[in-house]
Amino acid sequence: MANCLLLLGALDKTREPNRDGPINQGFKKTVAFLRFSQGRSTRTSFLILDAQSVKNTDTAENSGYDGGKKIKGIKRTLAVDNQGLPQGIHVTTGDVSDRDAASSLLMLHADQFDLVQRIMVDGGYTGDKFASLVGNSIGADVIIAKQSDLKHGHVTPQRWVIERSFGWLEKCRRLWKNCERKLHTSTMMITLAFLRFMLK
Repeated sequence: MANCLLLLGALDKTREPNRDGPINQGFKKTVAFLRFSQGRSTRTSFLILDAQSVKNTDTAENSGYDGGKKIKGIKRTLAVDNQGLPQGIHVTTGDVSDRDAASSLLMLHADQFDLVQRIMVDGGYTGDKFASLVGNSIGADVIIAKQSDLKHGHVTPQRWVIERSFGWLEKCRRLWKNCERKLHTSTMMITLAFLRFMLK
């Protein structure tokens, strides 16, 4: 199975992103199947959203400096359900704000999120502008994780779920840094890593 995923990646590596391509279709069907096998609806009504900044290698063409995390590279934004299964992936340069990257992800996947009622985020996503954009784009409410927990270094149970999802990516050595030339290739490699993990 891993060899098949690598072959699909090689076939798509030079292409621009295609949401109807074989990798994305397989990804969506796998997530839906896993949710269904757990006795849940194939589409979620609750999302947890966060971003991770990652350093580039010399081969990467796209780069930006994340002043908050002091990292020059790219930013990976994930939306997951309450089991940590990925529902949306978006990659930008590191200088894009967390709110702007999240807004782009939600608009990009708006057709998949029409049943979403609530989105949990951390304090980096506070503000009426982001809440209004979420409401206007997918009709969901924004829930901010408790600041008291965040200040004391505690991770609320639901916020811990997305930290675990990022941890799954760390099991793939290629994703320890961003070594892809194009942003859409970075997105594809994250998708393949999640696919490989879910199909084990």
